[in-house]
Amino acid sequence: MKESDTAVSQISLMKQKLHAAKLALDDINNDRNDKLKTLIQFISHLSLACKGQNLELDNKLAKLRHHMHNFEQIDEALPELIDIERLLKTQYNHTMSRLEDSRLGLTRVIRQIQRINSVPDKLKKEITYFKQDLSKPFHTVWEYIPKVEKLIFFYEEILKQEISGTDNYDILPQHIQLARELAAKIAEVEFRKDQRDQILVLKEVLLGDIHVNGLLEAYQTILSLLLDNIAREKTASQDFLFALNDALSIVRDVVNNTYNNSQRSEQLKGQLNKEINLRVNNADSIVVDINDLSELKTQLTVQLSSLRDALSRKEALEQREQAILRKSIESMRKELNAMSNEANTYKEKLFEHQKLNLLDPLTQLSNRTALEDRMEQEYRNHVRYKTPLWIAVTDIDHFKSINDNFGHSTGDKTLQVIAMALKNSLRDSEFVARYGGEEFVLLLPDITDEHISLMLNRVREKIKNIPFKFKNQRITVTLSIGAAQVMENETLEEAFERADAALYQAKNNGRDRVVIDI
Repeated sequence: MKESDTAVSQISLMKQKLHAAKLALDDINNDRNDKLKTLIQFISHLSLACKGQNLELDNKLAKLRHHMHNFEQIDEALPELIDIERLLKTQYNHTMSRLEDSRLGLTRVIRQIQRINSVPDKLKKEITYFKQDLSKPFHTVWEYIPKVEKLIFFYEEILKQEISGTDNYDILPQHIQLARELAAKIAEVEFRKDQRDQILVLKEVLLGDIHVNGLLEAYQTILSLLLDNIAREKTASQDFLFALNDALSIVRDVVNNTYNNSQRSEQLKGQLNKEINLRVNNADSIVVDINDLSELKTQLTVQLSSLRDALSRKEALEQREQAILRKSIESMRKELNAMSNEANTYKEKLFEHQKLNLLDPLTQLSNRTALEDRMEQEYRNHVRYKTPLWIAVTDIDHFKSINDNFGHSTGDKTLQVIAMALKNSLRDSEFVARYGGEEFVLLLPDITDEHISLMLNRVREKIKNIPFKFKNQRITVTLSIGAAQVMENETLEEAFERADAALYQAKNNGRDRVVIDI
C-alpha cells in the first residue's frame, strides 16, 4: 500500500511540474509578445517618419500601421512588408533615373555650348574633356552637383569673353530691377547658418550700385548655394530610405523566422502535451485497475519513465525556443536602436524644415503660407460658431525713406522690431503674419464692433512710441491700418479686399491712422 501511495505522490508531483512548465511557457510567450509589440510600435513610428517620399509608399505604410496595430494581426502585415520593400527599391530606381535624365540634359547643354565659335581654344579643350566625362553615369547627387557648377563656370567664362572690352557696359533699368528682385527673393529663403553671412553681403551688393558682372556673380553664387542645399537634402533623404529599407528587411526576416519557429514549436509542444497527458491518464488507469503491488510498481515505473522523458524533451524544446527568441531579439536590437536614432534625427530635421517653411526668415513671424492656413481655420470657426472675425492690413509709413536714408540693414532691423511689437500686442487667440515688404496682416477673432477701433489704435500708438534712433537721429515710425469684418455670406478674399481698400484710404488721408470699413 505504501508503494501505491508513493506512486500516487510521484504522479501528483509530476502534475505539479507539468503545471509549472505550462506557467513558464506562458511567461515566455508573454515576454515574446511584449517584445514583438514593442517592435510593432517601432515599425509604426518608423513608417510615420518616412511620410512624404512617395504617395503610394505613404498609403502602404499607413496600411502596415493598421495591420500591425494589434499583435494578433501580425501575420496580415507580412505581405505589406514585401510591398514596402519593393516600393523603397522603386524609389531608389526613380532617383537613379532622374540622375540619368539630368546627365543627358547636361550633355545636351554642353553640345549647344560647343557650337559657339568664339570660345577660346583652351576652354574648348576643357569643354571636350567635360563632355567625355559626362559619358559616365551618375551614382549619387554629389556627382551631379559639381558637373552643374562646372557648366556654370563654362557659361561665365563664355560671357566674359563675349563682353570683354566693354567695361563701361551700360546698366539698364531692367538690370537694377533684376538685382532688387533677387535681393527680395533671397530674403524669403532660409539658408544654412554657415551661408547667412555670405547672403547678407550679397544682399547689400544687390541693393547698392550694381554692375553687370556683379549681378552675374550674384546669380551664380546663389544658384550654387541653392544647388548645394538641394543636394544635401536629397542625399539625406536617399540615405534614410536605404537605412529604412535595410531595417524593414531585418524586421521582416525576424518576424518571419519568429513566426515560423513559433508555429513549429507549438506543433511539437502540442504533441508532447498529448503524450504527457496520455502517460498521466495511463498512470491513473493503472492505479485503479491493477491490484498486484508488484505489477503496479512495474507499470508505474514504465509510465513515469516515459513521462520524465517527455517532460525532458519539452523542457529542452522550451529552452531552445527561448534561446532562439533571445538571439533574434538581440540581433536586431542594435540595428533598431541605431535606426531609431537616425529616424529621430531625420524627423527633427523634417520638423525644422516644416517650421521654417511657415516662418518669414527676417522677422520670424508667420509667412503668407501660414497666413492662408490660419485664415481658413479662423473662417471655419467663424462660419460654425457665428463669432465675429476681423482682418486688418497694416503698412509702415514712409518705409522706403528709411531704406534710402539709413540703408537696407537699418530697414531690416526696423521690420524686426515692429514685427515683435505687433506680435506682443496681440492675445494668444489673435494672429499676425508678414504679408510682404513692409505689410503685415492681423486676424482678430471674437472682437466686437465697439472694441475693434480701440484695439487697433492701441497697436498703432504702441508702434508710434517705439524710440527708434538711426545715426544719432530720433525717428518716429508710424503705421497705417485698414480693417474689415467678415460679413455673413462673404468670402475671406472679399473681406481682405475691403480691408486692403481701407488701408489705402488711411494712406491717402494722411497716414498714421486706422480706417475701418463699415
